[in-house]
Amino acid sequence: MGIREDMPVLARHEGVWDGVYIYYNAAGVKIDEHQSRLLCRFPAQGPHPYHQTNFYTWADGRTEVRDFPARYADKRVWWDNELIKGWAAEVALDEYRRTVMLYWQRQGDPSLYLYEMIQMSDDGQNRCRTWHWIRNGQLETRTAIQERLVSRDWQSYDK
Repeated sequence: MGIREDMPVLARHEGVWDGVYIYYNAAGVKIDEHQSRLLCRFPAQGPHPYHQTNFYTWADGRTEVRDFPARYADKRVWWDNELIKGWAAEVALDEYRRTVMLYWQRQGDPSLYLYEMIQMSDDGQNRCRTWHWIRNGQLETRTAIQERLVSRDWQSYDK
């Protein structure tokens, strides 16, 4: 079987998502916010069965693009690039089939790791994501992300 068959919850994320990322420090104080557009794709050909590109825009005009091609093995998506090393897996205990869990570490900073939980709405039009950034065993930052589906047709947005 392939990635779509083995990871049907993740396959529901395919498409273009617009949203907002809000970062809070450990005390709950907002420390950053920016808009996002994510392309989540499952290319039919090529070396990466999953490929995500994130476009970020801040109110002051700053922009950033982050690209995350991934491999697939053992019912997980795996990243190992210059920024992160980690994985994504569906949560089998979720009988509603809404949840994907991620773990990753920043390359070059073994004291910092992150767990992310993604919840997809039943209609597939919205999702929320929560990141817990942990440094040396202590919560450092939380990120709350709310997104809405713009299109399933990522090919029209792919650059």
